[in-house]
Amino acid sequence: MSIDLALIIAGILIAVVLIFVIKDIVKIVINSILGLIILVSVNYFDLMGYVGRPDIEYTPVNLILCALGGIPGTLIVIIMQLLGNPVG
Repeated sequence: MSIDLALIIAGILIAVVLIFVIKDIVKIVINSILGLIILVSVNYFDLMGYVGRPDIEYTPVNLILCALGGIPGTLIVIIMQLLGNPVG
């Protein structure tokens, strides 16, 4: 009887941990997608041209930084481009 109770408690604990992990993964994926959308939007609408800078190139370094960093990573790429020191 005590083994059944231990299995039920272990199953509940595993389910709770998985729920928290999945919520965090979903937030990270959404942040990454939004970062890449912002990068594409900046180039599509030629926003860098308004301040006299060339478009941001789609180099592997820029794409990885935007994908892993999400919105803050994209802002870093944009700010570095504005300062004249493009990343990658």
